[in-house]
Amino acid sequence: MEKVIIAEKLQLFSEYWSPKIVGELNGQHVKLAKFQGEFVWHKHDNEDEMFLVVEGVLKMELRDKTIEINKNEFLIVPKGTEHRPVAEKEVSVMLFEPSTTLNTGDMENELTKHHLEKI
Repeated sequence: MEKVIIAEKLQLFSEYWSPKIVGELNGQHVKLAKFQGEFVWHKHDNEDEMFLVVEGVLKMELRDKTIEINKNEFLIVPKGTEHRPVAEKEVSVMLFEPSTTLNTGDMENELTKHHLEKI
């Protein structure tokens, strides 16, 4: 058992849209990611996702509205909900989601990460 220092883990990578596993509990992965720009529209048929903003501002686009998530705020996107994360400037995010969650959900493209690095 070791504590995780979030700031130190975030310094270990610079690529965007490539979540890193920093912890596991009860079938869930705790991930850190850096976002910049627009992601793809997608949904997760079987998993809820929680986005906790560590640094910056994340906009979560839904089909009927956009929700702004600031530092120290989080949003839970229920399974089956189409969404698209957007970061006008770099944002660091902690994700809580089942270990089965594919980052692009029902979409398959160059941003899809089938095997995540554990840091």
